[in-house]
Amino acid sequence: MNDIRTISGRAIPVRGNDIDTDRIIPARFLRCVTFDGLGEHAFADDRKQLTAQGKTHSFDDKRFVGASVLVVNSNFGCGSSREHAPQAIAKWGIKAIVGVSFSEIFFGNCVAMGMPALRVSVADSEAIQSAIEKDPSIQVTVDVDQLKVRAGSLVWNAQMGEGHRKQFLTGQWDATGELIAGLQQVKATASKLPYVSSFK
Repeated sequence: MNDIRTISGRAIPVRGNDIDTDRIIPARFLRCVTFDGLGEHAFADDRKQLTAQGKTHSFDDKRFVGASVLVVNSNFGCGSSREHAPQAIAKWGIKAIVGVSFSEIFFGNCVAMGMPALRVSVADSEAIQSAIEKDPSIQVTVDVDQLKVRAGSLVWNAQMGEGHRKQFLTGQWDATGELIAGLQQVKATASKLPYVSSFK
């Protein structure tokens, strides 16, 4: 099991409140067997719409290519409870998200994938986005251990529920890893169950 304490890298801002999972990954891309390849379709319709208006979505902006931290606003990931949304973001290259608030199911899917999602205030999310837009080369650190977000010399306080924070710090976000690590205990317990032992 891998603990996750800090994630550092360049960042990418996506501005707007109530960005739902249909906007993060449109439904037509959900007919996949694996999540591979979803990254290129993240925000596909938003990107297409802005291109038609002569504008550029940040996921199409060459300044943000290779970013690993996504900075968003309020109620990010609302809507239908599809794991494809955080998976598409992760397949694009994102390893951590900073935002004002997240849909509960979206947040839970992020935890299950090992992608920390830290909360900051409205003013701080906008300040971080502005810092990134001003200097796309700035290194942003998402510190799960200290609950801080750093960008150059700037530092913001962040929040995450203590239970989820401990999952990242101990590696217990990885349910499969925990199951494998405790395989002997699983086998011992299973051997005592009548509906399992009767099939031997």
